[in-house]
Amino acid sequence: MSSQENDETDDLPKHGLKGPSPDERPHPEGRRNSQGIRIDPEAEAEPEQRRAVLSALVEDDPGVLSRIAGLFSRRQFNIESLTVGPTTVENHSRITMVIEESDPGIDQAEKQLAKLKPVIAVGELDDDAVRTELVLLKVEGDEPDKVHAVTEMYDGQTLDAGPRTITVQLTGDEQKIDDAIDAFRQFGIIEIARTGYTALARGDQATVPGEKPGTADEPTQPTNAQ
Repeated sequence: MSSQENDETDDLPKHGLKGPSPDERPHPEGRRNSQGIRIDPEAEAEPEQRRAVLSALVEDDPGVLSRIAGLFSRRQFNIESLTVGPTTVENHSRITMVIEESDPGIDQAEKQLAKLKPVIAVGELDDDAVRTELVLLKVEGDEPDKVHAVTEMYDGQTLDAGPRTITVQLTGDEQKIDDAIDAFRQFGIIEIARTGYTALARGDQATVPGEKPGTADEPTQPTNAQ
């Protein structure tokens, strides 16, 4: 290299283009998946869960409850309570379930239930549906007068009273039942049996889609047959 070229090289800037320091550079949020792709934390957030009351009309086939329980177990749906009882139609029963899932999970639970052969129709009840549950409480009988007073306060009924225990029955919505149980704790709760919700839609609205009224003299047909 000639001395002229050396002189020109010496005249070039000693440093490259200036940029932000490492602390000033933007740092993307989120983590990378197994493919190295960065994941948006908001997109990855779990859907918010809520409680839903599902009502299903089913045929009284042997094993219908075990099929429903097996379905919910396989799909890992969270069941809080389940009640079952007869309807106005012979050989038909109504199952009321309270589940806690995200909206997609609730929708999936309805669709999977509707696919079971014994299930005639299924639907989620509105928030204003008529809901109630029953609880039996067996408490220590050391203070019968006070137990009776609390029972009357919550519109309950004494079913059994002995020298050592008293058993009462209470009905109402979840908040009332919870409050009553708290009130009876002072006496010492020995045993408790709680049914969970049973529910019907308000007014003339059908509790499940397509359900025929008991006065129609016509059984409800399976949803996929309508």
